[in-house]
Amino acid sequence: MRTINHKVEFCVVGGGLSGMCAAIAAARQGVKTLLMHDRPVLGGNASSEIRMWVCGAHGDNNLETGIIEEIRLENLYRNNYPNYSVWDSILYEKVKFQENLTLLLNCSCNNAEMDGNKIKTITGWQLTNETWHKVEAKYFADCSGDSILAPLSGAEFRYGREAASEFGESIEPEQADSNTMGMSCLIQARETNSPENFIPPAWANKYTKAEDLPNRVTNMIPTQNFWWMEIGGQQDTVHDCEEIRDELLKIGFGIWDYIKNYSEQDASNWVLDWMGFLPGKRESRRYIGDHIITQNDVSSEGKFEDIVAFGGWSMDDHHPEGIKYPGKPTIFHPAPSPYGIPYRSLYSKNIDNLFFAGRNISATHAAMSSTRVMATCSLLGQAVGTAAAIATQNSLSPRGVYQNKLNELQTQLQADDCWLPGKKRSISELCQKSELLSSCADAETVRNGFDRTIGENANYCTVKENDYLEYRFEHAEEISKIRIIFDSDLSRIARNMLSNYPKDMPKYNPPETLIKSFALTIEAENGKTTEIFNTNNNYQRLFQINKNINIKAIRLKIHETRQTETSKIFAFDIS
Repeated sequence: MRTINHKVEFCVVGGGLSGMCAAIAAARQGVKTLLMHDRPVLGGNASSEIRMWVCGAHGDNNLETGIIEEIRLENLYRNNYPNYSVWDSILYEKVKFQENLTLLLNCSCNNAEMDGNKIKTITGWQLTNETWHKVEAKYFADCSGDSILAPLSGAEFRYGREAASEFGESIEPEQADSNTMGMSCLIQARETNSPENFIPPAWANKYTKAEDLPNRVTNMIPTQNFWWMEIGGQQDTVHDCEEIRDELLKIGFGIWDYIKNYSEQDASNWVLDWMGFLPGKRESRRYIGDHIITQNDVSSEGKFEDIVAFGGWSMDDHHPEGIKYPGKPTIFHPAPSPYGIPYRSLYSKNIDNLFFAGRNISATHAAMSSTRVMATCSLLGQAVGTAAAIATQNSLSPRGVYQNKLNELQTQLQADDCWLPGKKRSISELCQKSELLSSCADAETVRNGFDRTIGENANYCTVKENDYLEYRFEHAEEISKIRIIFDSDLSRIARNMLSNYPKDMPKYNPPETLIKSFALTIEAENGKTTEIFNTNNNYQRLFQINKNINIKAIRLKIHETRQTETSKIFAFDIS
């Protein structure tokens, strides 16, 4: 068998959304990065193999931004049907064609070589071409969900539920145990024009009456994705996964048999379109970092000085018995939205060059029941990738970034459109000292340091077609970066894909609040004007352009909104 050796600065294990965002963020900062993923498609629980929604913080104007919003907006623009193959392709291209980033698909990490308290190399087996890949790196990030690098490196981790008394958590059991939330194999259905039969396999479970599925919703509502088809929380969700999958298939086909052949609802025109054979996992190993997030941290809004991301999903604690439990399948314990997540929970307590992001961060079972959702995990990934870049550039450990470069980390995340609740984004001196001219009455909001509506503070400039914003200097100035934040409607329902496919299936399109067409024009010291950028089809919220130019003025001109008469600009920055 052949072996290929790779030497990079940053290696990410696990290509779910958290691992993708970590790898992309580091690569965009110039770090030579490799992403190793054990599946043929990217996205983890969001991929076509599992098909769970990308969920995140509740509430108006609380949608996650940064790389995950870039991906979601690309999907709304390209995936009009919508279709999972298109979604998979969008995730693939974001990684595959990113400069400084090497992608290894179908490659399962199964060994780590240590150098004291540091990981020196990892090795993965690529099944499709019978090749070993050995990766040497300065820093590693485990975004695998199951924390594969923990047993391989000796990193400290937890598994199961803490006793309520350990951290004073009211929703934890009295005694600690090894129970977790279970796994699900989802199903999807499609509505047709005529009645269709369903003949179940002989080995499927039999459910013939509603009492067989107490507290489970089986009707074909738009938000039905059968997440409650869940078991495994009383088993080992790592080592018993194949056995759990077999039982989930019996459950899934049995439930579709019930819907088609026994339920009182009319599902005659609905057909089973897809059955997942890869379980979506909610919980397994959780790393121990310098801080363990608890239920009380979440409930008190996570007001950490080292905030690098935010959550806002309820503490959604599924019963470990899953579908075998006759009561409600989950309890949605309240959580504030947003609440802060600290950087100290994203790197290992005892392995000196190990980051982690995703559902495996340093958190108790109770806190993880909220932080585990994928939009939140994506923010954690971007924070880790950005921290890895700073560590690389300054020869620091992950902990050293916290001790020496925390402000730089937070500043870079905010510049990349990652909201840090409670923190104002810094505005460049160049931007502050310039004269701001505009045809809009509320133009000053574009340099106030807040890039979304927060509570009663709108923080946006209202524009219509032919409006403009212009920065003008007393003397010509050198600028290198232009940054604009448009309005992508951060209160929208942001399901990346549908659960089921009705005949009148909704179409996906970019948010109508976005500005579609705009231009940037500069004025030189001699008064000559030059258009440096023009687009007739913008569909992103964050626009950035790096361009070293000497200017006396720069103007942003709005040519066309989408479907609304007015639109909003949250930021117009120059530096």
